[in-house]
Amino acid sequence: MKGPLFYSKILLFGEYGIIKDSKGLSIPYNFYNGALKSDGNTSSDAIKSNTNLNRFAAYLEQLQTEQPDLVTFDIASLKKDIKNGMYFDSSIPQGYGVGSSGALVAAIYDKYAQNKITVLENLTREKLLQLKNIFGQMESFFHGKSSGLDPLNSYLSIPILINSKDHIEATGIPTQSRTGKGAVFLIDSGIVGETAPMVNIFMENLKEEGFRKMLKNQFVKYTDACVENFLGGDLKSLFSNTKKLSKVVLNHFKPMIPEEFHGIWQKGIDTNDYYLKLCGSGGGGYILGFTEDLEKAKQSLKDYKLEVVYQF
Repeated sequence: MKGPLFYSKILLFGEYGIIKDSKGLSIPYNFYNGALKSDGNTSSDAIKSNTNLNRFAAYLEQLQTEQPDLVTFDIASLKKDIKNGMYFDSSIPQGYGVGSSGALVAAIYDKYAQNKITVLENLTREKLLQLKNIFGQMESFFHGKSSGLDPLNSYLSIPILINSKDHIEATGIPTQSRTGKGAVFLIDSGIVGETAPMVNIFMENLKEEGFRKMLKNQFVKYTDACVENFLGGDLKSLFSNTKKLSKVVLNHFKPMIPEEFHGIWQKGIDTNDYYLKLCGSGGGGYILGFTEDLEKAKQSLKDYKLEVVYQF
């Protein structure tokens, strides 16, 4: 048995900001994916995944007991499949900010949720919010607190525009140009990032008035502008606002940037060859880059392997 594939995602804009109601834009990233499998695999990865699924099933059983109106699962089938060795086979790197737990949550909901909202329905704003809420509660098992966006993106496999906490919609993004010079890319930091500690640092910082001001007047402002520029295809403004955003992140989110990347982060701002930003919560994993000239960025970052996500 092999379930359908669920893809990784990339939050192009909105990390941390969406906690404070900034706009956000999340796109599927089909390079990585995962699926539920029951094929008798006894590798250490499969056994570890199976053990985790067992704990997750217990959590979901408790969740539906406490909130029966939110979601109900066919727990008996889920437990039976886990007992028979089911695991989540995934190429999505964990702790890299590309939604490894989101894909798993989407796969479990797809297979075991009762009265589920399907991708084929007319997805009204209410249904999208309902799904996001369900996924947020499910994914909290992995992160302590989840917006539910990663699983939502993985489940629907379409770009999602976050206007605010209570206003999300499926959206179209400008068509890629395979020959375009401009690009969005990923750099592998080589370090696994942990979401919870990074979110805790952010929540602590929020207690300071200066940080809250900066967030509202700079971080959220530039994030919102970047989302609008990207969707509107206004590349000149997009790069100008991404540069501002990159500066703000370097100045105010230093703990989320692995130390050895502080220098190349600054170099991008100084040379305009590329601009870096966080991919997910940071602390490791991938770093997201934007460039008007991909060849120039590759030359400037020749010590790193760039994975191109989107070209324009």
